[in-house]
Amino acid sequence: MAGYKPSVICLTKRQGHTFGFYLRVEHGEEGHLIRSLEMGGPAELAGMKDGGRILRVNGTFVDELPHSDVVDMVRNSGPTVTFHILDEASYVQAKAQEVNLSDPQSTPVANGVSKQNQKPKLCYLVKSSSGYGFSLRSEKSEPGLFMTEVMQGSVADRAGVNVKDRLLEVNGESVEGATHEQVVEKIKLSGGSIMFLLVDEETDRQYQNKKIGAWLATAKHLPHQPRIADITKGPDGYGFLLKEDINQKCHFLRDIDRDSPAERAGVKEMDRLVAVDGKEVEECNHGQVVDMIRQSGNKCCFLVVDKDTDQMYKQGKVSPMLFLEETRDSSSPPSYTEALNLPAAVRPSTPVQAKEEELKPKLCRMEKTPSGYGFHLNGIVGLSGQFIKDVVSGGAADRAGLQEDDMVVEVNGENVEQSSHNEVVALIRSSGSSLEMLLANKSVYDQLKAKGVSITRLLLGETSYAQVHTADTPEEEEKHEEKARPESPPEQERERAISSSSQDSLDERL
Repeated sequence: MAGYKPSVICLTKRQGHTFGFYLRVEHGEEGHLIRSLEMGGPAELAGMKDGGRILRVNGTFVDELPHSDVVDMVRNSGPTVTFHILDEASYVQAKAQEVNLSDPQSTPVANGVSKQNQKPKLCYLVKSSSGYGFSLRSEKSEPGLFMTEVMQGSVADRAGVNVKDRLLEVNGESVEGATHEQVVEKIKLSGGSIMFLLVDEETDRQYQNKKIGAWLATAKHLPHQPRIADITKGPDGYGFLLKEDINQKCHFLRDIDRDSPAERAGVKEMDRLVAVDGKEVEECNHGQVVDMIRQSGNKCCFLVVDKDTDQMYKQGKVSPMLFLEETRDSSSPPSYTEALNLPAAVRPSTPVQAKEEELKPKLCRMEKTPSGYGFHLNGIVGLSGQFIKDVVSGGAADRAGLQEDDMVVEVNGENVEQSSHNEVVALIRSSGSSLEMLLANKSVYDQLKAKGVSITRLLLGETSYAQVHTADTPEEEEKHEEKARPESPPEQERERAISSSSQDSLDERL
């Protein structure tokens, strides 16, 4: 495959979330196409491009496989999947020249750059009825214990364990220097689940003569991941109660109000609070955490874990902060780790339909979060006009007022009604960490166009911006108020944050 270098892109998702793109086969086009990349989502940030062709999934050549088989391979790969991708122009040219794309020769690049800075990996295994599906090998001539006989499709295989991986830790305890029998006994005593710290041959050479610990590891193979919740205070505050468990030295989020900022940001009942605005709170008392939240102003960023995720990280004796640090480091390729990629929310129909529709666009401003802006930009091939899809509930776009099927009129003051999809994407990307869009509801857009009215900011009248929680903008002072309520035991305090007021195709979302 001389002259054709596929990119290697590794994506990680959390349970119930997606990788942020659609996998398609289209009439008249060869290969498995990447389409509808979520703006600011994991696939887009990792370097996937619209129209690219997936050649391999987890090392298996798939270009000639049926579409349904490829979809199944991605879905069955668990939270992490590795793609070999060839850009559209190279793919078309290679097909025209009848190049054998299954030829593994030529050095692939990782998300657009040469592969480097490998990391040890954390792998979490939950025993099945047939066991873990691996064996341990040790040799007198070579120090250390190595994975062998990793059965395809087994628990170990799905957890990211590979043949020749060297075992460094079992449940957070070093096994370097331990005998084969001692390690086997540790694994047996672990019960139905186990956390390994492993290093492959290449990474082992990179860290030669250096101490390797879990603090250096990637958490991308773990089946449960912490969540980053960006919360903007609403009319009734953030909408949760903060409770400290003195015995466990933990802070939990309780009584999440329905449709509150906390719920929309993905916070769940009894999530443990790990960090506030990137600062770990494990050593903080209740009052200190409350102060940290107050000092955040109208917006705060939580790192939280549910019970399963918490137990998994504790079993490996590693902090969930590892996930946050890896997410921060992944803002540029090659090692992108997904933060949040929530499924699109189903929006309830608006009951107020008797009132005549106001023929005005809306101006929306948003700040990019670690999970991106939280929407898809869609267009129809051959037709002008871009529209909004898959607005992530509680995401930046949702809080700024974007809705499904809104038509995009301007991006950062520039009219894009006649611009191509790629041109609009480029404008959004070039906007940095903040974005301003003039949009119109599809019905409003069509009516204004039928009347021959140009859609500009002049139609806004005195209206300025559809902002994140417009209740945050009044001049009344916002506060974070403590309130004690009877509970068992009654003297335990609880905290609530309060403020004053298209074509022939097969299409699979991944």
